[in-house]
Amino acid sequence: MYQQTTRGIQITVQPIFLDEQSSPDEGYYVWAYNVKIENGGTQTVQLRSRYWRITDARGRIDEVRGPGVVGEQPILEPGESFEYTSGTPLPTPSGFMVGTYQMVAEDGEEFDVAIPAFSLDSPHERRRVN
Repeated sequence: MYQQTTRGIQITVQPIFLDEQSSPDEGYYVWAYNVKIENGGTQTVQLRSRYWRITDARGRIDEVRGPGVVGEQPILEPGESFEYTSGTPLPTPSGFMVGTYQMVAEDGEEFDVAIPAFSLDSPHERRRVN
């Protein structure tokens, strides 16, 4: 698991390789990732939008921006959490993702919450020890 906290908002990510949806012979690899957003701060916040930077093993970068997550813009009071699962395909057997959630606090202040960088690794990746 990967974790990072920004201004009391803790983000925990667990990536999972989806072998049954992947086709390694065709250069198609799929991961799900489960995200838990926990408000450990003192103000109610709302997740307004997301930004992801997805990098494959060849260094190709895909940027994704959009409102909310999985069609929702959750509001989290102090002590509350929100969890969701999404996914991403890659043309390589490994890569990584990193990003931010754009939040707004109850006082109207907008701020970014860091999503920790996490590794996308499949069992089809040849491992080399340097």
